[in-house]
Amino acid sequence: MAGRIAKELEEARRWEGARDVRPLDGNVRRWGGLLLPQNNPPYNTGAFRFELTFSRNHPLEPPCATLRTPIYHPSVDRQGRVCQPLTTHAHWEPATRAIQVLQDLLLQLDSPDPQRLMRPDVARELQERPEEFRRRAEEHTRLHAEPRPEPRT
Repeated sequence: MAGRIAKELEEARRWEGARDVRPLDGNVRRWGGLLLPQNNPPYNTGAFRFELTFSRNHPLEPPCATLRTPIYHPSVDRQGRVCQPLTTHAHWEPATRAIQVLQDLLLQLDSPDPQRLMRPDVARELQERPEEFRRRAEEHTRLHAEPRPEPRT
């Protein structure tokens, strides 16, 4: 199904929520790129490197999304693994496209959900001390995120 993945790569390259989406090391089953959170501080001031890896059994198995840019977020652990129900075997549908996985990931970055936990301490802070959470997330974004690219014309 490398043909399907290549088609989906072209679709992802045209999407406004990401930039620089391309195969890593020439492998169409491993993509890299930048996600651009749009809506809400603190993440919308930076760009975040991601990796999307497809198994040999794709689309019967979901891809795996990983954030390579460190982020202070309740749904992303320190290794960049993401709590993304869409890509679990229980919820995965073979008709789901890669761009939907990226859109779901971007929505998650824009709107942290304390129910999607990878870091319970950060989720608790988001719920109990939202100002402190925002301050830490802003600082983390300032220190680790890449500069946002210019808008496409």
